[in-house]
Amino acid sequence: MDVPARDSPSEEVSISSFHSEYPPDDTWKDEETGDEGTRAETFREDPAQPTDAAELSLELDATNCADNDDDLGEDGGRSGKKSYAETARMFKLRRNLDQLDCFHRQKEHNVLKAREELKVCRLHISELERQRARVEEEIEQQKEDDNSAHLFSCSAAVFRLRAQHKRLCQELQQEEELESHVATTLREHELEMCQVEVEMGRFSLLRVEVQEEEQAYQALQAQRGEARLQKEYTSTQSLQLRTQCLKARQAATQKEEETDYQRTTELAQASRQKATLYLKETINRMHREEAENEQQSRELRQKRMQAVLSLKANIACTQESLRAQQTRARAQAWRQEEEERQLRESLQTQGINSTKYMYQQKKLQEFHRKKEEFQEKQKSKRVEIVSKLLLEEELLERRKRHHALLLPPTQRLERLAGQEKSPEKLLQSLDPQPAKTKEEERKRQDTVFSDSSSSSELSDQEESRDLEEEQGLTDSLAQPEFTGLWDQTRQVHQSTPNEDAKSLQSRAERRDMSLLPVGKPPVAGKRVIQGKEFKGSPFISKPEIILFKDFDVGQVYKKKVTLTNVSYTTNYCKLLGVTMDLMDFISISFEPPGPISAGMACDMQVIFQPMMNKDLKGEVQFVSAAGPFSVPIRCTIKKCDLSVDIDLIVFGTHVVGQTISRAITLTNKGALGTCFTLVSSPCPSLAQSQLQAQAHALSEASSASTEERSTSIAAASDSQESPASRDSGELKSERKSQEPLLVSDSKQSGAQTPAVSETLGGVEAASGRRSLASEQQVGGPALKASTEEPSDSSSDITIGEVREGEVGPFESVKLEIVFTPTVPGESKLDFHIKFSDPTCEPISIGVRGTAVCVPVWVAQPSIVLKICMFDRLYQDSIVVQSRASTALRLTFKVCPELRNHMEILPKTGYIQARSSFNAKLKFLPRRSLFEDAKTFFDSETGVLEVPLTVQVADQVRPVPFTVHAVITSSDLCFDRTEVDFGHCSIYESVKTSVHLTNLTLLPQDFGFLSIPQFVQVQPNDGFGTLLPMETLEVDLIFSAKKAGEYSFQLNCKSGINRDFPLSCRAVGVHPPLELSHSLVQFGATAVGDCSTAVLHVVNAHTSLNEFTHPVPRIGRDPVAPLGPRLFAFTPPENSEISLTPRTGKVLPGQRCLVQVTFRPRLCDQAIREEAVRLLCRSEELRLHELERVSKAEGNRKGGEQEGLCRREAPTAPQKGKKPPPARPQAKQTLKEKISKVSISPKTDSPFRAPNPADIQSGSEEYAVGRASLLHSFPEHYSRYVIPCFVSDGEPPQSDPQAQPSCSSPLNTLYLELHCPAIRPPLVVTSSNGQTTINYHQVAVGQKVVKKLTVQNISQEALELRSSVLDLSGPFSLLNALRRLGPGATHTLLLAFTPALGKRYRETVEIHSPNMTMEITLCGVGVDPLLTSSHQGGLMDFGFMLEKERASQVFKLQNTSSLAVRFSVLLHSLSLGCKALSGADAFPALLSPGPEEQTHSTVGTQNYSGQSVFNVTPIEGTIAPGKSQDITVTFLPDHESLHYSDILKVELMNKSTVCVMVLKGAARSHIMYLCGGDPLAVPTDAVHPLPASGDSEHTVDCEKPPLPVLLTLRGVYREGAMSPAVRELEVGCICSTQPMAKKNVEFSWEGLQALQQRGFTVEPTRGTVDAGHRRTITVTWTPPCGLKPNEVVQMCAPLTLRGDETEVYSVTMLALASRASQDPSHTN
Repeated sequence: MDVPARDSPSEEVSISSFHSEYPPDDTWKDEETGDEGTRAETFREDPAQPTDAAELSLELDATNCADNDDDLGEDGGRSGKKSYAETARMFKLRRNLDQLDCFHRQKEHNVLKAREELKVCRLHISELERQRARVEEEIEQQKEDDNSAHLFSCSAAVFRLRAQHKRLCQELQQEEELESHVATTLREHELEMCQVEVEMGRFSLLRVEVQEEEQAYQALQAQRGEARLQKEYTSTQSLQLRTQCLKARQAATQKEEETDYQRTTELAQASRQKATLYLKETINRMHREEAENEQQSRELRQKRMQAVLSLKANIACTQESLRAQQTRARAQAWRQEEEERQLRESLQTQGINSTKYMYQQKKLQEFHRKKEEFQEKQKSKRVEIVSKLLLEEELLERRKRHHALLLPPTQRLERLAGQEKSPEKLLQSLDPQPAKTKEEERKRQDTVFSDSSSSSELSDQEESRDLEEEQGLTDSLAQPEFTGLWDQTRQVHQSTPNEDAKSLQSRAERRDMSLLPVGKPPVAGKRVIQGKEFKGSPFISKPEIILFKDFDVGQVYKKKVTLTNVSYTTNYCKLLGVTMDLMDFISISFEPPGPISAGMACDMQVIFQPMMNKDLKGEVQFVSAAGPFSVPIRCTIKKCDLSVDIDLIVFGTHVVGQTISRAITLTNKGALGTCFTLVSSPCPSLAQSQLQAQAHALSEASSASTEERSTSIAAASDSQESPASRDSGELKSERKSQEPLLVSDSKQSGAQTPAVSETLGGVEAASGRRSLASEQQVGGPALKASTEEPSDSSSDITIGEVREGEVGPFESVKLEIVFTPTVPGESKLDFHIKFSDPTCEPISIGVRGTAVCVPVWVAQPSIVLKICMFDRLYQDSIVVQSRASTALRLTFKVCPELRNHMEILPKTGYIQARSSFNAKLKFLPRRSLFEDAKTFFDSETGVLEVPLTVQVADQVRPVPFTVHAVITSSDLCFDRTEVDFGHCSIYESVKTSVHLTNLTLLPQDFGFLSIPQFVQVQPNDGFGTLLPMETLEVDLIFSAKKAGEYSFQLNCKSGINRDFPLSCRAVGVHPPLELSHSLVQFGATAVGDCSTAVLHVVNAHTSLNEFTHPVPRIGRDPVAPLGPRLFAFTPPENSEISLTPRTGKVLPGQRCLVQVTFRPRLCDQAIREEAVRLLCRSEELRLHELERVSKAEGNRKGGEQEGLCRREAPTAPQKGKKPPPARPQAKQTLKEKISKVSISPKTDSPFRAPNPADIQSGSEEYAVGRASLLHSFPEHYSRYVIPCFVSDGEPPQSDPQAQPSCSSPLNTLYLELHCPAIRPPLVVTSSNGQTTINYHQVAVGQKVVKKLTVQNISQEALELRSSVLDLSGPFSLLNALRRLGPGATHTLLLAFTPALGKRYRETVEIHSPNMTMEITLCGVGVDPLLTSSHQGGLMDFGFMLEKERASQVFKLQNTSSLAVRFSVLLHSLSLGCKALSGADAFPALLSPGPEEQTHSTVGTQNYSGQSVFNVTPIEGTIAPGKSQDITVTFLPDHESLHYSDILKVELMNKSTVCVMVLKGAARSHIMYLCGGDPLAVPTDAVHPLPASGDSEHTVDCEKPPLPVLLTLRGVYREGAMSPAVRELEVGCICSTQPMAKKNVEFSWEGLQALQQRGFTVEPTRGTVDAGHRRTITVTWTPPCGLKPNEVVQMCAPLTLRGDETEVYSVTMLALASRASQDPSHTN
């Protein structure tokens, strides 16, 4: 209901004055308007007021009584000052009285409103009565006019006036009913207002009392104000006195500070004079130190320059050696090709297959090479085995000597005899078996390869023979006489993996067979597919080797591997597994892809999780239709990979007295750091080198023996082992061979070396630079001991400042070697770099240098011009030194090949005694350098090395020097020569990238100059520097200014002023629509809040004149046509962005507003995962708590047991007797009891982490996870680019709402959104965090209150305010909001009171400074609801015989939760309604339209006065969820075709459930004809009752034919005439009465005349059974020559024969019209 906007003037003034002078504590202020108000005003404006005055009066009575009781209890001890309870009572009474006044005003307003409605209703009734009287007069006037015109029937005007009169009567009746209803409502409102006034009279005394108390309260507040003012005045006076005292103290303090400042200034001046002297001395000392530092830096730069020059010289030497090697390799390859070609020609001349022969020769050579390698490997392994055996024997001898005195003599002799036998057996095992010579072996192999049919078998036999020989040799070493490294347990342990491998191999073979097609087993021989022989693996992997390098234990590594089918046909691939050593660390994720065509690939993922720090090796095994294959896996730990850039330093020839330094770069390519030490040692002699080589060979032989013995044991256990077991055995043997077995000192190793050399015989050592002692002395202590340098025989070569240090992973260290020759001659010295890592071997470096004494020399014998470019001039100085005592003439000579490129000025000069001479070297390399100086210039590397000489007079030997340079070009290259930006909108920019490559060996500056305004080059605006061979990605950004074609050129200029052009082209597009903002930047939006931005889609295309303004077009295409445009935004699915509207239509010159909303939200999957994490965490905390409790319980029980033992112990022994030993027993008992107590909790828990998908969205776990994510929500930033598709024109007329079909995607617009999301400061803690309150179904008038709790999760206090709910709506907020501190909560009370039976939905907003939270309120008001199985409309009973009955049933269903009362009304039986006869109703012929024909009123009634239609039951009550059947019976008593009535089902609140039109027809005979056009008004209802004589007369007389009219209308369409078709139906009624004839026959007559005029009847005769109908089709085809709109009329009789014969005269009217006429008249 409407509430007045303000109170009465007197009350409003009093209340406002009261609150202005004494504002209450619960005042509030609107932040937007600044208006203040009290809680009383809030309640006064709150729509949720008490709905009944009785309730309000009861509340006032209760408050008054309670307050009176409190007052009576407190009167005794109360003083003149009012208590808080009295003040609260006063305010509460005032609030209730104000609410009562408001309720009275509301009731008064309702009364006034009802009176106004009643007045309007009565005015309307009087107006309708006047209109009815006027219409009655017009009817009488029209009847008189018709009588005067001698018309016996009523005209159409009379019928129209009667219809209008009937409508006015109905409206008048409705208005009268409305008047009675409004009058009743007015009486109710007046009664309620009287009740309210009575209640107000009851509380008049209470009102006076409240006013007196308010006046007293105002006086009390005035007294308090005066007292407060007096107190403030007193405090102000005291404050002024304190201020005066403070000023006096400040003045005294200021005077003292001035005195102190003057004294301090004098002292500072004296100290400044003293400090000046010291400052001068300090500055002088700093100048001296700077000069010294500058000198040191200059010397350091000089050293670095010398190091660079030496590096260039070393590079040149290395390049020269590489060129020589490449030349030799090319010559060797050319000779081999030439020999093969000659051999092939000779074989072809002899008639031999050259290809086959060459293939056999290659196989033979490969076989010889493999055999030699196998023999060498076998020898090395034997040597390693012997060395390890000898070392073990030495260890055993030591132990025996140590315990020799403890053994008896007999045992000593036996031990010595056993020791003598063991070396003999070892020497026998080392003797190789007699084999054939190489020539015999080659002859035998030639014979084998000559026979192609048996070549594979013989090769297999030879390989198996070699393996048997090797196995026999290893068997001889498999049973040693002493138990060294072998043990019975080891053999038993090794047998198990072989058995597992054997079973694994059998399973792998079965899997291999399952992969092959049916009937095609794997073939071991050649694989021929489609006429081609396939060799090798059927699949190749990328990468070829799965390498996990430098792994850390505990980490997880993943790699993706691609398997490609390289066979010639479709293949299959199936995973078998990994080798045994990798099963615990490697897991494979591979799904078999099924058949794979040739060239196709499939993926698999390898996951490696290391558990130990150890190298691993193995393979992934697969099987395919072409055979098994495998992919190797290598896993390496972090190691030190140390190397130097040069191991031999050659200083060359230098003059005595010079100092030359070279730098060595020590590089660690591994992931593990180590410490190093650089020590010098003299060059070893030949004997020492041989000794070192033999010792190294001994170590390798011992490791090989161990490996061979372990493999022999594995082979003895299972000779048919799988590849996985073989790999594991190889890994174990390699690990054994790497174990440090050399534990003896250097003396013992030296004693062993002669014996080893005698044992090995002629075995060649693998490496001869490392000695056995150096291998043993690895580690920290040995490294420190080795730092002592030996006596340096060559003191000319020394080590720089860096001698030791640490090299980290992937780092490098510079080590300096200095050569200072003092005596002419050659100097040699070797250095060793030793490391603290025991796995790193020392690195040896050799240094060589030669000192000469020449009177004239070049200061720089190697002039390095560094890197030079073509066609650029480079200069350098040549300094010639002389130590001679006389002047000498110098001549510089340049080789003839380089005279066009190099020049020395002056060519001849004189050098004075003991001085220097400077010459200028000019170098200008040209493009013809490669042709002119082929011997000095390498075109592949660009290295130029020119030997030059200085000829000295009277000196036979010239002074040589060399000029080194690297020649490179100055070219910059683009990856493409032309850039096509494509089509670009004028509102957007297109970016493309090009790659600019520096093809030179020098850095080059570049810049893009003269760039057009519509192009940007990034980065750095097109300027930068390119390093040698560097490729830079340059972004070219094109922004079209207008529509058109762009063709331009970008010029890139290098630092040496070279131009490199780049051609570009683009097409500018002007779309027909534009966006007002292409970029929208939202503010920081909290989760649960939303930010909204508004933009416009503008259609500015209003004119086709391109000279006045830009017009939309694509490039130079025609201008886009004028007209409306459709647009459609396509945001990402399930995103945080929504646009309204997403699609629309924009007319020319108009714009469409689009609202963009950003709603950040949490991901559903993230919430579920967080819920699972919290569940696991709570379970862990529960287990920890159980463990703590169990431990505490165990400790408590242990303390109780110990106390019990102490109490059981005896207090004191008797005199003269020893106390019994009970203490140990007590301790033992205590230990046993404590051991039985289980202190540790049970770690096995039945808890299992649930699947995140099992967490329901409305569950408590889901809410906890969501709250956790909200509390820890991190700020994030999102960027969206949303396309807007634009149509080229209007949509099709058939579907105007269709989406815009963008035939040209070039007109697409793009909207960029920047969306930052933050953590919400306010969250909902009740209802599992749901922001929707659903009241569900509530009865109309019922009030339901629900609570909503919000919490402040921010660090600041929040001022909350809410939006205004609909004052006339059902939702209301019962309490006010307040300030929320950090972590505080507040509960909101929200009520729902529906007034109507419908769904309600409303949103209330809770505003905070940084967030707006939307709370959705929804509920359903429930009304009594009834549904009908019959949806209303027409219920047709069809044709039936008179005085028979027919029934139909429909069902009423109660779908509400309340019992519903209903009533069924017939229009013919309603009060105030009479059955209209044929004269009172419109005939169907004259009805205005089909609507009035459908909704006809009551038709023909029975003669007996009873209703034609009977309904059972007519009223009743339906329980909730139940249903009721309603039966409608049709019972006619005479023949008529116009029986009709209206049935209405109403509820108790006068609401209509359904309205049905009941129709039926009755016949006196069984045959009937339906169809055709109506001809006359049905007048059977007004005919008099038939008499018996009339009926007999009717039987005797012959009946006239019954007329039937058929109207047919043909249509001209596209020059052709379409025929017209109408239908008639002949039916036969099925009756229960006995009839002579049960069927009906029909026949047509005079059809020939009909056919002449184009009429066709089908069928012409027939029979209709009882209860059926038969359709007769009449077709009219217009004859030729018929004029348009010409009427054709024909008549034909139709005879029906049943229990009686009836004749119908069917008149056919045909008309042909145009197709443009009204289609509603067409058939």
